[in-house]
Amino acid sequence: MSHNDLIEPLRQALRVSPENLPLRIHLGETLIRKGLSLEAESLCKEGLTLAPGSESLKLLLASAFMNQGKDTQALVILEELLARRDTPAKAYLLHAKLSLREGKIQAAVHSYKEAIDLEPELADDELADQLGMNPEEDDELVEGRLRHADYDEEDDDLDVTLERPDTNFADVGGMEPLKEEIRMKIIYPMQHAEMFAAYGKSIGGGILMYGPPGCGKTHLARATAGEIQAKFLNVGISDVLDMWIGQSERNLHAIFEQARSSKPCVLFFDEVDALGASRSDMRQSSGRHLINQFLSELDGVEQRNDGVLVLAATNAPWHLDSAFRRPGRFDRILFVPPPDLEARASILQVLLRGKPVGSIDLKKVAKRCGELSGADLKALVDQAVELKLQEAMKTGKLLPLSTNDLLAALKRIHPSTKDWFSTAKNYALYSNQEGLYDDILTYLKMK
Repeated sequence: MSHNDLIEPLRQALRVSPENLPLRIHLGETLIRKGLSLEAESLCKEGLTLAPGSESLKLLLASAFMNQGKDTQALVILEELLARRDTPAKAYLLHAKLSLREGKIQAAVHSYKEAIDLEPELADDELADQLGMNPEEDDELVEGRLRHADYDEEDDDLDVTLERPDTNFADVGGMEPLKEEIRMKIIYPMQHAEMFAAYGKSIGGGILMYGPPGCGKTHLARATAGEIQAKFLNVGISDVLDMWIGQSERNLHAIFEQARSSKPCVLFFDEVDALGASRSDMRQSSGRHLINQFLSELDGVEQRNDGVLVLAATNAPWHLDSAFRRPGRFDRILFVPPPDLEARASILQVLLRGKPVGSIDLKKVAKRCGELSGADLKALVDQAVELKLQEAMKTGKLLPLSTNDLLAALKRIHPSTKDWFSTAKNYALYSNQEGLYDDILTYLKMK
């Protein structure tokens, strides 16, 4: 039986009923099986105009792209699906195949494991063999890694780079209430331990900073270290997370040990919600083990954390496990809003340093930038410089930046904080039983 004998009736049926989604998906799957991926691509794209949220059509389109070698287009679709909380198992499987093709073996192993954990029937022996998932005793490849006779996982030595920041609170424009909160919570207790003890004030715990991205949470943490001339450890997700079972916990322990051996030290966790997401939302036990390890390290169960100041930042505090907010952990939650007027003027002054500048009224510009984050302000200055360069290319003259240049560039900048506040407002209004997000409502003038 030829391809047409199987496919043509399906094509004709779809012409009669183009909005029949199951029929379109069945035809798409048949086309891909028969090697007609270009037609399947067109079919899926047309279907997504009718049903833009169809997960099945997106998966089919990713398969059609991969079969044609259009890996970038396939990856865009898969990354969207993988960003969801309810990622379909087939998306993980396709991502594993795509990662293998690109030579990213460990990423492929991770995605393949996720796929078969969700749907064991998706097990693919050929793919598993290529990834070293079914190793024989003398095989060199084991789960994406080369086997070495003298390899011992316990010998892995994690070393996050220690910094000695040369900035302090004087370099942070505005944010005075936040600075004072940090002083009272973690700086003064270390500098005046006897006085705090006399008042029976317990010492310990950390600070969790939350707010829109690009508003200076990392800068404030680094300035905290500089304020007390402490070392600074900036910990990202990739410094901790590992595909090997138990290795993420060992990495986290090693980071805390490094901080303890380098005290006084400010230990800063960026995007901490990725390491401490709510356990109730997790499908894998490995994530729960990592959270338990994190909580144990914060509590100083095995070793005391004297001299280690722990700060963390997140754009989504509502995703963080509630256990992190108990006393002695991240028991002080600070909202870091977009920079205030003073801070905006200060940021602009720093960003303009070293550039040809004329007479600029920083306060005037800052007043017009009310919703902009620090990152947005950098984009503003970059845009003004580009516009001035275009003018300089035409005239051949190096012209200084002016107030009007910045205000003209401002028309091209859209505040990145708006999307965050639209989400945060919903949590502050409807999931705020403990009053954690009252500062958001106050900032939005809704309280």
